[in-house]
Amino acid sequence: MSEEQKTPEIVSESPEVIITDNTSDTTESIPNPEESIDTANLSEQTSSIEDREEEVSSEQEEIFAAFQQENANLKKLLDEKSGQVDLTKAQYARLAADFDNFRRRTTKEKENLELQAKKDVISLLLPVVDNFERARTQLKPESEGEKAIHSSYQGVYKTLVECLKKMGVSAMRPEGKEFDPNFHEAMLREQTDEYAEGTVIEQLMRGYILGDTILRHAMVKVAVPQEPVITSEEKNIEEEPQENNNPSS
Repeated sequence: MSEEQKTPEIVSESPEVIITDNTSDTTESIPNPEESIDTANLSEQTSSIEDREEEVSSEQEEIFAAFQQENANLKKLLDEKSGQVDLTKAQYARLAADFDNFRRRTTKEKENLELQAKKDVISLLLPVVDNFERARTQLKPESEGEKAIHSSYQGVYKTLVECLKKMGVSAMRPEGKEFDPNFHEAMLREQTDEYAEGTVIEQLMRGYILGDTILRHAMVKVAVPQEPVITSEEKNIEEEPQENNNPSS
């Protein structure tokens, strides 16, 4: 190949063309409408949530206040019921005490009535017992018939005395004891040196006791000191000073 035919190589030394992709910058600089809308919605949602939280908080406060009020009402009701219970207990205690006093008083009255009824009945029977005792000491049966009659009514007397013992009646035995006005009634006084002064010598009518109650005092004879005997000589000696005091005629 000839030199003429050879095409010279043309080297283009044009400057590099740098294409800058400004798409991203353009995108960033231009606001996205959709993102603006989402931010507004988020703000609205946030505000709505805050409002809802305020509403919930308000409702909770109202519920808490209602619970507090209900608790206060229940506490007041409990205090009232407790007061009523205490009052009922006090009333019950008073009623129980009144009933116990009534029961004791009724029991005492019943015992007094029973004792008075016994006293009345036994007081009517005591003269019968006295008659049996007089008959036993005064009558001296001799024949077989008299002895049989005597044995019969003495059996009746013994039965009567046993019944009185079962009812709580006891006979006094004051002979040889010191006179006691709470149990004895002095009917006679006898001067004697055999017994000390104030000693019961004899029981003239028997006394009876029902438990701690005296049905009848025992009528007794009481010993008193014997008065000294003044002889004629002692009497003359006592009279001589009186004669010496008289002026001579």
